[in-house]
Amino acid sequence: MDLVEEVRSLAARNLSADKFVVEVLVSGKRIPKRVLVTIDGDHGITIDDCVDLSRRISKEMDEQAFFGDENYLLEVSTPGVDQPLKLKRQYYKNVGRSLKVKVHENITEGKLKEVSEDQIVLALETGTGKKKELKEIAIPFSEIDKAFVQVSFK
Repeated sequence: MDLVEEVRSLAARNLSADKFVVEVLVSGKRIPKRVLVTIDGDHGITIDDCVDLSRRISKEMDEQAFFGDENYLLEVSTPGVDQPLKLKRQYYKNVGRSLKVKVHENITEGKLKEVSEDQIVLALETGTGKKKELKEIAIPFSEIDKAFVQVSFK
């Protein structure tokens, strides 16, 4: 098992069932090495969740000498609003929110209405004024290049 997978496994073991690891990055060239663990949850993540996980995995990484005698920098955080959705599980928690989805070269924006095992359904507003219509489109996960949650300040 490579280092990234070891850290991912260690982090996953230390999270409750409603929380999950989105991504683990380990810089190979920097000294000290930088380990970034990105986590999310079905009902969100608090700063205390990040601190708790950081302490737990740091302790185990030290005990297991992941980096030998070398120092490392461990960061545990949540995905930022500028980060694309990477796991299907992230789509479920965002039902009802607006998404911007890139499929090949096309970008579609709409409200996430439904998520199934193999696709998402977006509700799109088309037209203006009295000709405004609501239309739903299904997009298979296999065709999604990137999807971003749109933050609304309304």
